Amino acid sequence: MNVRTTFAKCLAVVVICSLASFSARSQALLSSSDANAPGSETPANTKSMAPAAPVKAKQGRAVYTGPTNVVVLLATPMLDAEGKQRVDPDGNLMFNPPARQIRDKKGHPVYDDGKAPVFQTATNLGYDEKGKKIVAKKVKPLKMTPISISVGTLTVDGWTGKARLNYDIADLKYLYIYAPGIGTSIVSQNPFPGATEQPQGFNDQVLKITVDGHPIELSSEKRLVGKKPQSAWVMVDRGFVLPAKFPVFGYGTTTRAPYVWPGSKENVASNGPVQAPPLPADVRPVLLLAPCPVGMMRVSGPSGRPGQEAVDQPCVSIYPHLKITPAIAPSTTASSSAIPPPNPGH
Repeated sequence: MNVRTTFAKCLAVVVICSLASFSARSQALLSSSDANAPGSETPANTKSMAPAAPVKAKQGRAVYTGPTNVVVLLATPMLDAEGKQRVDPDGNLMFNPPARQIRDKKGHPVYDDGKAPVFQTATNLGYDEKGKKIVAKKVKPLKMTPISISVGTLTVDGWTGKARLNYDIADLKYLYIYAPGIGTSIVSQNPFPGATEQPQGFNDQVLKITVDGHPIELSSEKRLVGKKPQSAWVMVDRGFVLPAKFPVFGYGTTTRAPYVWPGSKENVASNGPVQAPPLPADVRPVLLLAPCPVGMMRVSGPSGRPGQEAVDQPCVSIYPHLKITPAIAPSTTASSSAIPPPNPGH
């Protein structure tokens, strides 16, 4: 009986499993038929039937087809405050650096809206050919030497050649002093090629130099360069001649002709009478001594230099043996026979 019961249970289990498998297959067939029916879509089919997005193609770099050469203008003359072209110490004319067109970050020349080239400025130098920013170099300003000449007097060999000179020189390079028969003296407070040093040439309000034995002096009411005496460096250009009979004064930045001869500034107008500058001591006239009384004379003494005060020589008697004094000096109307001739023996 136990065998029968066991067999019946096994058969029941097999039947149940077969029924479950048949039910699962029926549901699968129903779901597939529903999917194949018209009007029905699944998410998978929707995704596959959607239009594909356009594929972005890789774009290459735009090729530059514009001009590649920058515009460079011609150099312009470098002018001074008076509108004249500057000259370097070697006598060559000076020019400003030529203006160049700027480049952008890609190294291409820059043009404005009107297709005109844009040039470099002091603060904008643009970029180089490789797109590197050009930085302006900082230049240390040179030390300037201002000089002011107020109511100056120029003398050559003691004679006044120029008077009441007035110059305000912002930066002293060279002074030019032309004297007929001597040449053009180029003077500076700094050494330069061909110059000879003259110690203490600049001394307070006076500039003193000597050229071929001729003393040249420039005096001013104001201090010229500094409190301490400084050497003057002098070179002479004997080949340069001006059509002038009197000395000429000037200043500039070159040591070769042509030199610059700027005019002196006007003197301040004076309400009262204008006094002429005093003559140098060595050219002042020497006053004659008072004449001696009749019958007396002055013994010639040592001759003084020009400008020195003459030594007052005493009056002595023409006839020492008579011991004539000014009080008893014979009158000019008296007869010459009244005075005996001097004894040759005495």
